[in-house]
Amino acid sequence: MQAMVGEHIRISGKVVGSPARRGEITEVRGEDGGPPYLVRFDDGHEMLVFPGPDCIVEHAADR
Repeated sequence: MQAMVGEHIRISGKVVGSPARRGEITEVRGEDGGPPYLVRFDDGHEMLVFPGPDCIVEHAADR
């Protein structure tokens, strides 16, 4: 998975019916756009994200 600052990441809900979380990537700490990513979620919470199979990077061209 590769991403750039300013792109968004979406993490699917872990339980049926729970909403997905979406946030903006504010910092890329891995090499060549790789994880981990510092993400600011829509609710203002910031977290270091090591994306798993439940994550999708929304590239600027995809929006």
